[in-house]
Amino acid sequence: GVPGAQSKSKDEKIIDIMNSSTSPFTSLEYYPPKTADGVTNLQSRIVRMLANTAPRFMDVTWGAGGSTSDTTLSLVRYIKSVGGVPNMHLTCTNMDPKLVRDALAECRKEGITNIVALRGDAPEGESEWHAAEGGFACALDLVKFIRSEYGSEFGISVAGYPEGHPNAIVSLQDGEAVSASERLRVSEATDENGNKRRYVCKDEAYAGEIKYLKEKVDAGADFVITQMFFDTNVFVQFVKDCRDAGIECPIVPGVMCINNYGGFFRMTGFCKTRVPANLKEDMEKLKDDSEGLKRFGVEFGVGFCERLVNAGCPCLHFYTLNLEKVVYGILDGMGWQPGLVSRTADGLDSDAATMKAAGSKWARKGDEVSTQYGKGVVENIREGGAGEIRITNWTLANGGIVKAYLGKGHFEKV
Repeated sequence: GVPGAQSKSKDEKIIDIMNSSTSPFTSLEYYPPKTADGVTNLQSRIVRMLANTAPRFMDVTWGAGGSTSDTTLSLVRYIKSVGGVPNMHLTCTNMDPKLVRDALAECRKEGITNIVALRGDAPEGESEWHAAEGGFACALDLVKFIRSEYGSEFGISVAGYPEGHPNAIVSLQDGEAVSASERLRVSEATDENGNKRRYVCKDEAYAGEIKYLKEKVDAGADFVITQMFFDTNVFVQFVKDCRDAGIECPIVPGVMCINNYGGFFRMTGFCKTRVPANLKEDMEKLKDDSEGLKRFGVEFGVGFCERLVNAGCPCLHFYTLNLEKVVYGILDGMGWQPGLVSRTADGLDSDAATMKAAGSKWARKGDEVSTQYGKGVVENIREGGAGEIRITNWTLANGGIVKAYLGKGHFEKV
């Protein structure tokens, strides 16, 4: 038999919820916070948002490398205990495959039946994914494994990338021509040296992405949730391309809530997401007006979501960033939850500072780390994983700073 005896009532599979639903609905996504306070605050938020937005399911992310496995599992159990349907993310590379088996056994025992099968980000400075001994090389392996071990017991969703996976996105040469279909996916960002660069997932690589997505669906995934995007035409084109390739399952748009300026550009830069010029301009104007920016996030979100609903999406999946105000504004503005904003308190997101993500197991630029010289902050990760670290607990007489260049494995994320 398979480990993990069934003891709790089983959640409904999300694909069944979708198939029996006559109109599009809301779902929400959260990530495990780094601190115990953050987790407590998030639990209160989950209860409020369950009551206020009637989500049909709630995702909890899994830190790459298995860094958040305990917190993820406890949040998923919590969502179920308060009456929600959890959808648990599970990454499968750069970690012991036993973690995957244990997590699935635990889900079965708890009656948690919905899983998002993902590969997971590689550590910074490494472009390679490592299948641990006897482990998985990609999300497709995980989908196949769940289906072969558990049959149809779990509902499985997978990620889709309307602009191409960040790893398939390349930098264009100055003046390099792009095709009409590539133009829809071209993003602009400033590189390390402050130069403006254009990036795109070229047509051939994009076709490869769609082909791989079809393999995941054919192997047993029930539906697709997309990576964030900010131009609804990109989503409409992606759905059309999926349908043309024979992918017939529901495709759910991931809706990134715009909450603050810095976070937005960090994230879109990291994922090489295309930010349409007019959106960029509007946000530049509000750079120093945090309240105005949230109001703008609502305004933008309402129009964006209405276009997605008109395009026939089955569900709006909100990347909440563990906050609620912008989600409430959008659902109220669309008329899905009329009067929600005036019914709810104003200071709802005042605990934002406690929502710092636990994140992946390994350090990225900006993370706090411990080293043999004491605490430090990562200023850069070089090819191969070596770190350039500013040591924070040493100060020199003339106000100089101490930097350490440490090989991979000689510093650890705090």
